[in-house]
Amino acid sequence: MSHTAHIRSHRKPRPRSASTLALRAGVAGGVLSTLAVAGSAGPANAEPVTETIEMPALTFDTPELASAVALSAETTQQAALDLNLQTQENAAAAKAAKAAKKAKDEADRKAEAVKKAEEAARAEAQARSSRSSERTTLSASGSSQGVSQATGSAATVIAFLKAQLGDAYVMGATGPNSWDCSSLVQAAFRQVGIDLPRVSQDQSLAGTPVSLDNIQVGDILYWGGAGSAYHTGVYIGDGQYLDAANPSKGVVIQDLSGYPASGAVRVL
Repeated sequence: MSHTAHIRSHRKPRPRSASTLALRAGVAGGVLSTLAVAGSAGPANAEPVTETIEMPALTFDTPELASAVALSAETTQQAALDLNLQTQENAAAAKAAKAAKKAKDEADRKAEAVKKAEEAARAEAQARSSRSSERTTLSASGSSQGVSQATGSAATVIAFLKAQLGDAYVMGATGPNSWDCSSLVQAAFRQVGIDLPRVSQDQSLAGTPVSLDNIQVGDILYWGGAGSAYHTGVYIGDGQYLDAANPSKGVVIQDLSGYPASGAVRVL
């Protein structure tokens, strides 16, 4: 029998995958190509090649290779999971840092607002204290402003009015730290049990009308017509009156010569 004859194998053929067959075909083709080149490059009188060599089959279905592929896939998947987790952690950290900065800015803003409010409160308290001291001084030295001419109920009315000097003028306000003209007059006469009307028009009709040439300390002065007056104050003597003048002046003492009254009424 020729040594080139093939002996039939008694082993049962094993099915091969497409990748295995493709790889075997590629390897076999490469080997045959190499042999062909070698043959063509040999001497012309060389004997022809009559022996064929069967190459061993390469396959990916061995347990070792399958295990290696599986391990590689698992490693790749784990790396992807780790990268995704790191990305999420970075995003969460950035979000937390942004929220913390916003909270700090808000806290700083509130702290600044509280600080300003406290400073304003201290300034207001100092102003009130100073104003109270001024009122006490004015009340004690009232004789220089005509209080010496008042006695009894008139003196009580004037003392109350002087205690409000420096208060604000606010339309419709009724004290204790802001007034309009008629509310101040009403509050002053309430100190001696006299309940005057609330508005200037009605106050100009209260009591007994008196001539401006005969006014006394404690008389109510009004500006405008009787029954239609738009402003009231109280005469305190020495040609002066005290009133809640306007928003720019507040409660002040003024001279009648600078702003003569239209008329006067006496309720004391």
